[in-house]
Amino acid sequence: MYLKSIEVQGFKSFANKIVFQFHQGITGIVGPNGSGKSNVADAVRWVLGEQRIKQLRGESMQDVIFSGTELRKPLGYAYVGITFDNADHKLAIDYQEVTVARRLYRSGESEYSINGTPCRLKDVNELFYDTGIGKEGYSIIGQGQIEKILSGKPEEKRELFDEAAGIVKFKKRKATAQKKLEDEKNNLVRVSDILSELEKQVEPLEKQSEKAKVYLRKKEELKEYDVNVFLLENKKLTEQLEEIEGKYRIAEEDYGNTTRQYDRIKIEYDEVAARIEALDQEIELTRNTLTDASVTRGKLEGEINVLREQIKGAHGNEQHFLDRIAAIQEQIAVREGERARILESKAVLDEKVAALERERNEAKGLLSEVQLHIEELNARIEDDKNQIIAMLNERATIKSKMSSFDTMMEQLRIRKAELNSRLLRARSDEAERDAEIQALQEEFQRINDRIAAVNAHLAEMEEHNKSFRGRLIQKDDEIRESQGAYQRCRSQLDTISNLTERYEGYGNSIQKVMEQRERNRGIIGVVADIIKVDKEYETAIETALGGSIQNIVTEDEETAKTMIGFLKKNRFGRATFLPLTSITRPQEFKMLNVLTENGVIGLADSLVRTDAKYRNVAKTMLGRIVVIDNVDNAVRIAKKYNYSVRMVTLEGELLVPGGAISGGAFKNNSNLLGRRREIEELEQKMRAAKERLDAANADIENIKAERNHVRKTIEEEKAVLQELFIRQNTARMNVVTAEERKNEAEQGFGTLQEEQQDIERKVAQIHADKEQTLNDLKASEEHEKILEQNIAVFQKELETYRIEESSKTGMVGERDVEYEKMLQKQEFEQTNLNRIEGELVRSQDELREVQTSLDSCLEEIENRQRSIEEIERTISESHTTQSEAETALRERQKTKEELSQKQKNFFRTREEMSEKKNALDKEVYRLNAQREKLEETVENQINYMWNEYEITLNNAASMRNEALKDIAEMKRQIAAIKDEIRKLGDVNVNAIEDYRVLMERYTFMKNQHDDLIEAEKTLEGIIEELDTAMRRQFAEKFEEIKREFDKVFKELFGGGKGTLDLIEDEDILEAGIRIIAQPPGKKLQNMMQLSGGEKSFTAIALLFAIQNLKPSPFCLLDEIEAALDEGNVSRFAKYLNKLTKGTQFIVITHRRGTMEQADRLYGITMQEKGVSTLVSVNLVDSEVDKWSQDEKEKKEA
Repeated sequence: MYLKSIEVQGFKSFANKIVFQFHQGITGIVGPNGSGKSNVADAVRWVLGEQRIKQLRGESMQDVIFSGTELRKPLGYAYVGITFDNADHKLAIDYQEVTVARRLYRSGESEYSINGTPCRLKDVNELFYDTGIGKEGYSIIGQGQIEKILSGKPEEKRELFDEAAGIVKFKKRKATAQKKLEDEKNNLVRVSDILSELEKQVEPLEKQSEKAKVYLRKKEELKEYDVNVFLLENKKLTEQLEEIEGKYRIAEEDYGNTTRQYDRIKIEYDEVAARIEALDQEIELTRNTLTDASVTRGKLEGEINVLREQIKGAHGNEQHFLDRIAAIQEQIAVREGERARILESKAVLDEKVAALERERNEAKGLLSEVQLHIEELNARIEDDKNQIIAMLNERATIKSKMSSFDTMMEQLRIRKAELNSRLLRARSDEAERDAEIQALQEEFQRINDRIAAVNAHLAEMEEHNKSFRGRLIQKDDEIRESQGAYQRCRSQLDTISNLTERYEGYGNSIQKVMEQRERNRGIIGVVADIIKVDKEYETAIETALGGSIQNIVTEDEETAKTMIGFLKKNRFGRATFLPLTSITRPQEFKMLNVLTENGVIGLADSLVRTDAKYRNVAKTMLGRIVVIDNVDNAVRIAKKYNYSVRMVTLEGELLVPGGAISGGAFKNNSNLLGRRREIEELEQKMRAAKERLDAANADIENIKAERNHVRKTIEEEKAVLQELFIRQNTARMNVVTAEERKNEAEQGFGTLQEEQQDIERKVAQIHADKEQTLNDLKASEEHEKILEQNIAVFQKELETYRIEESSKTGMVGERDVEYEKMLQKQEFEQTNLNRIEGELVRSQDELREVQTSLDSCLEEIENRQRSIEEIERTISESHTTQSEAETALRERQKTKEELSQKQKNFFRTREEMSEKKNALDKEVYRLNAQREKLEETVENQINYMWNEYEITLNNAASMRNEALKDIAEMKRQIAAIKDEIRKLGDVNVNAIEDYRVLMERYTFMKNQHDDLIEAEKTLEGIIEELDTAMRRQFAEKFEEIKREFDKVFKELFGGGKGTLDLIEDEDILEAGIRIIAQPPGKKLQNMMQLSGGEKSFTAIALLFAIQNLKPSPFCLLDEIEAALDEGNVSRFAKYLNKLTKGTQFIVITHRRGTMEQADRLYGITMQEKGVSTLVSVNLVDSEVDKWSQDEKEKKEA
């Protein structure tokens, strides 16, 4: 095996892709200092997995990527690949050639590969175990490392000797085993804790499980007895109900006939009774009239007495009202006097307030005059200041004009100089100049047109480039949205798929049977697996199926029997099976009229989709259940068909025969039927999201490619534009120069003299203007001084007025205070006046009310006196009416006696018919009550069977046991079983499944515990075996290296002695190594006492000794002989050539002696600053002498 090639691109100074081809023997790499030779060694070390950046002579791993130069941009990644010839299969991989590569991106991402296949760093390290190749091996010795072999601590030298002894892989295995052992111990502690907790739960849960099994057995026995008692009692009750129905019809018919006869007699009786009642009312009315006349007379006499007493009391009220009027008039007089006093006081205050207001207004007027003077002075001062500012601005303008005069003078002098210069130039041929100017102008115009076109295109491209950001952001948003939707759907799909695959939500027995589906092909699935339903019907169909949705469909009865046996054997519970071979004739729905009712959607089996082979199953389960749109229509149809139809609504209400209705809210939105539909919907959503995601990614790639193209075009256009600008400036300068030459040639001496005279006139004018400007400037400064004096006078006058303003302001403030005080007093008096006037108004109102009451009292006395006179007249008239009423009363009493005799005869007949009717009514009621009671008993039994066992009458009939006929005995058994169940106390039915799961977990954990103990023992044995093997192998190899080191040392040094020692009192696998050398003619001494060259040569002797004993396939040496003299370099090179029989050498060197021994030389130089380049071999050969001579001169210097 040997190194065939190294491919480098973007690594450190190797910006371009370079491939080094190697052959067996010695290959030298030469070049000037700083050309990048050592980067080859760094590249090999890096590709073999070096992670320590200091070993690569950098500060961060990003430093290995080409960082750019003044002319080149930095690269985005570094790549190194090394290829080995593996024809001898020393590497444990089935390839003739092995390429190991590493790539690092600026983003920090790193990747390894073996023959193009991505791999881990661990895989690379394991590939080169015990070959001497690797970042820790002795196959790559970089600059400065040769000294570290000797100057390092004894324990730091272990790596080199461990690699040479071939125990590195054992140490790695030991470290791995120790880590596994530690993990196993931690796992053992964790498993032991879990086992301890599980053991605490096993015994209680086992007892609960046994109790639950007894409970379930008793419940099954109870169910059998209950069902058979129900069937026998239902049969008996049905017979009794039919018998009572017949009796009820006969009694109801007799009751109807008697009722009609009774009603006819009752009508005649009622007519006589009505006549008698009318006479009674007339007699009573007459008697009341007579009685009322006497009573009325007494009442009227009493009313007269009451009226007289009321008149007497009214006279007393009259006197009270007169006294009250006098008191109120007195109060009014007092308040009138008080109001007059307040008005007088208020008038005085009003005069004072008016006087104060006049004084205050006068003070304010004086203050306003002072403030007006102050404002006028401020305005005049401000006006003068503005004038000063204007003059300052004007002077600045004047000074600017002075400066412009100087500038104009300078320009005129320049023009004058130019004229003098132009007079010295000679004219050239006019035609040639015109042609030259025309050509230059055309060239200038072409360049301008090209610049305009490039600018337009560049603006268009820039605008286009700006649009990419928005498009990319939009696509990123689409990707994030699609990724979010995809992940949400994926999560939901995983959850639902997991639930579906594990049959979550089904009973434990169902799950256990479905786990056997792969082993028993006869199991088709549960009912929910074979039917599909539209989403709008899912709730209705699942409600219709009820517990039957968990029934298991099988190919035949044999599969069903096998699975029943499986459930019994393992005590997993019960399950219902539907063999396809036995379900061949489902019952038909006979009440077809129901399907025509309003609100009926159809039979449940018609709303599901299934394969033809499962159609009978669907029809058996759903063929006699009617689906209704809502519960109102369902109740209406149930009543119409006497509660004999099983119906279900779209919202899940269930109406069973007999009239029971079940319904309500579902605990969650998920259902067993909808799971597969949800899976299909989620898969469809995932596909759509994936398509959107792929499309968005593709769009982004296209946009990026387009953006890169546009940016590249913009850069190219800018470069072209820059070049065009340079050409434009050149063309413009050429045109201007040519035109100047032409103008100079065309102008004659006369024109030049006229221009010179004009310049002289302008100079004189400028001098005059400058003089005038100086005069204006002086006048402005004098005017400014006058204004400043005026401002000072105004300021003094302003101060005087401000003092006067302060005094006037104080006076105005005092007047305001006095005025406010008087206003408060005025307001107080006004408040009192308002109060007195309000009290006067209230007293006058009260006086009017009392006067009105007095008038009412006098009027009432007069009215009562008139009432007494009218009552006396009424008493006299009542005596005449009494005699007429007595005569009419006697006639009516005689008629009543005749009708009463006739009524007595009707009464006897009616009583007889009433007794017969009541007897029949009681019989009908009794029979109806018995019928209702029997119907209620039957309904209660049906409801009990449904609520307790979820079975209908038809289902119960299939469970009839003909051997059970004695109802009394069965009821005794039922009572006994219930008593036994009651004695069991609280039962946890789930304990059976919990105990089974717990035991499975306990058994699994127990096995895990045993396996962990066994694994711990095995790992400890492996570690002990590895330690023994490593100690033996290291001891043997160390002695061999020790002998070989002494041998090579003597050969290289021409004598002396080299020895190796292990530090005592330490484990041989961890002990440090001491290197001792004795060059010829010197005492045996420590390495620190040797010269630099002796140290390097000793380290080289050690490396060569290791290579002799365990040659590495290749060895890369980076200037390790730099410290040797020419003689030692020659011995080094000859010995190196001797080692090429077993090892391929790649040597980076400056030394001539080493180059002479090389079979092939590569030269590295920097033709472009900062970029290493591979120079042809011929060039290198020709320059070997030159480099060697340079090195020799440096040493001599």
